[in-house]
Amino acid sequence: MSDELYQKALLRLASAAHGAGRLDGPCCSGREANAMCGDAVIFDARIDQAHRISATANDLKGCVLVQASASLLAENAIGQTQSDIAALRADVAAMLDGAPPPEGVWSGYEVFRPASAYRSRHSCVLLPLDALLKALKDCQPA
Repeated sequence: MSDELYQKALLRLASAAHGAGRLDGPCCSGREANAMCGDAVIFDARIDQAHRISATANDLKGCVLVQASASLLAENAIGQTQSDIAALRADVAAMLDGAPPPEGVWSGYEVFRPASAYRSRHSCVLLPLDALLKALKDCQPA
């Protein structure tokens, strides 16, 4: 893999491990796995009465890309809705296919731009997003 893919900013994000662990009494949990490489992510979430994310945690076994993506997602998910996360997932997938990176609070996803050259790595970046979306699908406020 290219040194450009595993740049220091990405490694710092992975080591920060924002949201690592599990929530006590989550409203919902979603699990996604990549059978090709063995990466797996469980995202727990709580939502408030306005259906905005009020807490998240993630438990994962995966590569640095999965770790960094989960960390960035957990760091910025509070206050977001399911539709916000779905739009983010679409924006990140588009970026991996050559579109500009997401803006605003999600601009940190630019760190994954070098992964666009490695099609097999796209799923690594998207796996945490898919796990959180799966959790939020039927999530009800506690």
